[in-house]
Amino acid sequence: MEKFLPGTYFYCLASQNYGEHHFGYAQRFFQEAASWGEKPAQYVLAVMALNGDHQPVDRPLAFAWLTLAAERGTKRFQKPHQDLGKSLSPDELAKAGKLLEGMNRYRDAIAMPRVEKRYADGMASLHGTTTYCMGGMFDFGALANVDGSPQNMAQIAAHCPQTEQMKEKINEVAVDVFEDWHGHVAVGAPQQVPPSGTLKSK
Repeated sequence: MEKFLPGTYFYCLASQNYGEHHFGYAQRFFQEAASWGEKPAQYVLAVMALNGDHQPVDRPLAFAWLTLAAERGTKRFQKPHQDLGKSLSPDELAKAGKLLEGMNRYRDAIAMPRVEKRYADGMASLHGTTTYCMGGMFDFGALANVDGSPQNMAQIAAHCPQTEQMKEKINEVAVDVFEDWHGHVAVGAPQQVPPSGTLKSK
């Protein structure tokens, strides 16, 4: 998934590390996800700072992360942002503003063009393929005794999902990634292109 939607990839990696109590790695991967415009990651970083989750409580930092999470106007991030903002002192608000000055790489204006390009490049790389193997999408254990000979590589390919199925799965995830982002990317179900010569001119 990192080849298509890196924010989602790093968010999943962060969640896995958090569940395994590797909190330093989890925070690092949440921050990497956040740098790819992953709003849930920015929200989680805010909650961690607010609650002192394996770090000192830092309300201005929490508000800075919530400001980033809410910048698209997504409702589920807006309310926590507004509620915390009402509870901060003028000094805390000033500190949050200062922190935000150094967090430009997490803003949509910087992050999302990178996300759009990665997504477009990844989807373009699928052109001309019939199957596509992605880690986590099927059981590689079934191929434990398969060597790398051409015959066996065909066997490996046979275990991989059809490319069109993979596109659908990736697009399902992409809808969440680009939620409320008013950029240039168009996400949707892949459409079958008619064979050459079948289109009628008007």
